Amino acid sequence: MEISNQVVLRPRFQMELDNRCTNVLERFASAKTQQSRFKISCVDHHVFIRLPREEQLFWSSQLHLEISESPENTCTLHGFFGPNPTVWTMFIFFHVVVGTLFLADVVWLYSNFSLNNSINVQIGIAIGLVATWMLLYVAGSIGKKKGKPGMKELYGFMIETIE
Repeated sequence: MEISNQVVLRPRFQMELDNRCTNVLERFASAKTQQSRFKISCVDHHVFIRLPREEQLFWSSQLHLEISESPENTCTLHGFFGPNPTVWTMFIFFHVVVGTLFLADVVWLYSNFSLNNSINVQIGIAIGLVATWMLLYVAGSIGKKKGKPGMKELYGFMIETIE
């Protein structure tokens, strides 16, 4: 699996499998009991694979697989890597807060500019918010880089299980 250098914080992939959906799901269910290296959760046609808790870091990846039935006894596996959903929600929340504050600051800046008042404070706040957004982006990129070895382990385990 090649994980590119694109600006993608949650890489996705898709595979066509020459197996029935139920067979693939049964393989993951049996892998859950036959090994102790990874934490596997199966819910309907979704499989979540995580690293063991003692190896997880703040931004450790998990692999989410959705297995859907295709015609002629085959199935399609849709997968994506991402951090723990709680971490991802917090990360997105910070982006939304920074974006909302930036928009409010731009409105405040425009109002003061229209009234010929000083806009130094608003420009300082805008620069600070842009810097904060850049820090969030860098943090996400660093998290992705730190998560690559775990992503490769999860992907290798998935391939080993479905073959």
